[in-house]
Amino acid sequence: MLNRLDHKVRAAFHGVLDMARRRDVYMRDAAYMVAIDRVVKAMELRGWV
Repeated sequence: MLNRLDHKVRAAFHGVLDMARRRDVYMRDAAYMVAIDRVVKAMELRGWV
């Protein structure tokens, strides 16, 4: 019984860890997109694009 419970707890932990890693990737990608958008906007304002 304890062995099955241990397996379920480990599976739940890995699921939470996987979600946290995906969230970090999404936030990093969003930060890159904002930075690139600001650079492009500045270039547009100067007429470089």
